[in-house]
Amino acid sequence: MNDATRHLARDDALWPLPEPHASGRLPVDARHALYWEECGNPSGVPIVFVHGGPGGGFLPHHRRFFDPSFWRIVLFDQRGAGRSTPYADLVDNTTWHLVSDMERLRAHLGIERWALFGGSWGSTLSLAYAEAHPARCRGLVLRGIFLASAAEIDWFMYGARHFFPEAWRAFVEFLPEDERDDVLASYHLRLTSPDPAVHLPAAGAWDRYEIACSSLMPQADPQAPPTEHASLAIARIEAHYFVHRAFLVEDELLGNLHRIRHLPATIVQGRYDVVCPPVSADALAMAWPEAELVIVPDAGHSVREPGIARALVAAVERLRTRLT
Repeated sequence: MNDATRHLARDDALWPLPEPHASGRLPVDARHALYWEECGNPSGVPIVFVHGGPGGGFLPHHRRFFDPSFWRIVLFDQRGAGRSTPYADLVDNTTWHLVSDMERLRAHLGIERWALFGGSWGSTLSLAYAEAHPARCRGLVLRGIFLASAAEIDWFMYGARHFFPEAWRAFVEFLPEDERDDVLASYHLRLTSPDPAVHLPAAGAWDRYEIACSSLMPQADPQAPPTEHASLAIARIEAHYFVHRAFLVEDELLGNLHRIRHLPATIVQGRYDVVCPPVSADALAMAWPEAELVIVPDAGHSVREPGIARALVAAVERLRTRLT
């Protein structure tokens, strides 16, 4: 780790960990129930953390991007993710189901308008929700932009090998040689198999590849590698969304930006993000000139990288000043 990065501990930038003061499980249809929790100031300005993946779920440290004395912090696990049930389930699991779920959660919590904080797939879902319900949004902080284009999905499946050849090679060579012509289709077939002996190893291989490509520098506080079972939701749901192009038409999110250009927004992007390359953040910023674009010069994709964490906390604080 070089001198420019070594001294920037991620935790230096984050707020102290607040404990949730409310939580629950919200049925959103006859099959799915979402786990949610709240922390921070119950009378504060609402902000919702929209996790990545899809299928990633939220973690305790995700509460720490927000001043708990000011913000009413809402976190939830999307369909099939985290503590939502049924786990790793693909039935009625589309972008528009998730948008509807967010609106149902907002109403359930009695929130009139909230700010959105989303990274990676969370940026995609935040944009989709805001464009569908602009009157319910107060502003956005977005990170590691993913617009769900065919080119972005192809990059993840093949292009990242130009930067992480050994990780990509392990990802592809997990598959038998006769299944490597269409890597996404082959993984999707395995990940949707009902047999744990088939889907669990495939989930582990998918997750290891994504984690390997996510950080510019080795983490000062690395997390324990996920178990194959823990990897299942993110791998299976990501493959499901990739196969279906996130249930969006090409450039749909850019085409509907006119609905939200009046909202305050900051885009935080790692310069060396290999999972979601900066070209997408640049395209979003060019189509949304009112939004602030922050390029973090010494960061990749992970929200756990020090430069990304510091830029996100600062962006939330700037949003705070614009809302008060």
